[in-house]
Amino acid sequence: IKFAQFYIDTKENNMLVYLRLLKESFGFAMNALRNNKLRTLLSLLGVTIGIFSIIAVLAAVDSLDKKIKKDLSSLDKNTIYLMRFSFGPSEIPQWKREQFPNVKYDEYEYLKNSMNDLDQMGFQLFVKRESLKYQSASVSDVNVVPVSHEFIDIQGLEFDEGRFYNESESNSGAAVIVLGNEIAQNLFEDSNPIGKDIRLYGQRFSVIGVLKKQGAGMFGDSNDTSVFIPVNFLRRMYGDNNDAMTPVILIKPQKGIDMDAFKAELSQKLRNYRGMKTDEIDNFFINVLSGFTDLIDGIVGQMNVVGWIISGFSLLVGGFGIANIMFVSVKERTNLIGIQKSLGAKNRFILFQFLFEAIILSVIGGIIGLLMVWIIAMILTKALEFEFVLGMGNILLGTGLAALIGLISGILPAIAASNLDPVEAIRTGM
Repeated sequence: IKFAQFYIDTKENNMLVYLRLLKESFGFAMNALRNNKLRTLLSLLGVTIGIFSIIAVLAAVDSLDKKIKKDLSSLDKNTIYLMRFSFGPSEIPQWKREQFPNVKYDEYEYLKNSMNDLDQMGFQLFVKRESLKYQSASVSDVNVVPVSHEFIDIQGLEFDEGRFYNESESNSGAAVIVLGNEIAQNLFEDSNPIGKDIRLYGQRFSVIGVLKKQGAGMFGDSNDTSVFIPVNFLRRMYGDNNDAMTPVILIKPQKGIDMDAFKAELSQKLRNYRGMKTDEIDNFFINVLSGFTDLIDGIVGQMNVVGWIISGFSLLVGGFGIANIMFVSVKERTNLIGIQKSLGAKNRFILFQFLFEAIILSVIGGIIGLLMVWIIAMILTKALEFEFVLGMGNILLGTGLAALIGLISGILPAIAASNLDPVEAIRTGM
């Protein structure tokens, strides 16, 4: 029992010694900052810039990634975009891809009536941006989305007022329109837009719905700055062979199905409908939304790697700066080290004293870098209406990296200090 009590007391005494050691090391670090402000700050600048660069890149990429996933959250990851273009890289030569025909409305109708395991299928045209007018008010650079009535079930639109157009209005190409929240505010301010007529493509459209506010989109566009009209209205006006319009068939399969089998069936049915021979390659692309998100994840990963490489050089410079401070500190306190060792201080006590000091100095530089990221993130969030998030994970990563740089940079000076001969150290100091 006495031995156990002695062991516990010894451990408690050691803990107190190391806590005191940590406190003294913090005091020496703060002393270095106070007494040699310019030298210390210049040496810490590398750590500060390195941590700032890495965490700024990671925070920006994380914020972009979260925004993309939020914008795509309303869509099923298995949503398919059937069109003549590919979302990602393709092995098919560009000259051959340019010869691919656009998908047609009759192909959409055929596939909708013949595909198995289908939840929803819609037809959309990508068109150039237009201007809208209501009495004396007008809005330019509007994203016009001509699409069939199934779009609301594919994308899951939410409304502040009114509704989306129904199947009858969609098929007949009725002159009805659904407005994004920002478009409605710019044209009608606080008045109710439902039932009002606006002008688009030189025609009158009756407003039947206003969408809920969404916020900025991942590529600049969002539903707030978009309007939705029946696709058949434009088909009736301009026909199906207009080069200014790019058609796409939107396909939402049922949940839990075999996607490879569904894509194979889709490909075979369209090939048969187009009368293609068995030795001919597909002259269309089946773009699955999950593949697009994988492409985005790959780009995000590459951006992170580039950020780490660039910032690594700053951290390297910062490490040399910390090592420089510590070597100078060892030289300045040689006499003190000799006195400590002559009074019985062990080598590891001296080692930890300088090691803790290096870590504390480096962490101070890292905290300054994190503070700079936080300030800039707050400014950009307000200025750009894009939420830059400095997450707790990145804060801990930045602090940990700073501590690691301090540990690596301070190890050699600390070893040099711990190995000093006490008599020689006191004599040198004198």
